[in-house]
Amino acid sequence: MPPSSSSPPLPSSPAFVVICILHSLIAATSGALMMFHMEGIYTFTHGPEAADKLMGSTPHDQLLIRTSDSFSGLLLFAIGFLLFMVSFVRDRDFHSFFAKGCTLLHVFMALWRVYFERRVEVLAWDWIRQTVGDILLALSWVFFLVYSWREKYD
Repeated sequence: MPPSSSSPPLPSSPAFVVICILHSLIAATSGALMMFHMEGIYTFTHGPEAADKLMGSTPHDQLLIRTSDSFSGLLLFAIGFLLFMVSFVRDRDFHSFFAKGCTLLHVFMALWRVYFERRVEVLAWDWIRQTVGDILLALSWVFFLVYSWREKYD
């Protein structure tokens, strides 16, 4: 049998699996908390006065805000589940592509917070902490890209 011109796929990187599972746990936990305990999270992260403002003043506003928070939490939980599934993909080219996309997503989220969320009076000081979190999550993917580049060319 003649030798194949394409080399066999490289095994999955353990760093990719670890980062995906950690990000999956963060997203799924945050999503579940958003769906079921948003008022407590607002109070814990913003304080009682800001939490009252964020929860709305009329029953109609409160219903809309709770519905929006529930759907946002459900979306975040689904993202966590998808990240868990992606962690089992064994294609290194996909790992690199996915890590670049996640880095870009986190950078855009940080930019969104800097340019828009800081203008919301109730969230005036909270955007800094969340922006730092977005940058740290992006850096975890950058570290993976550097690690995988080192593995590839060593």
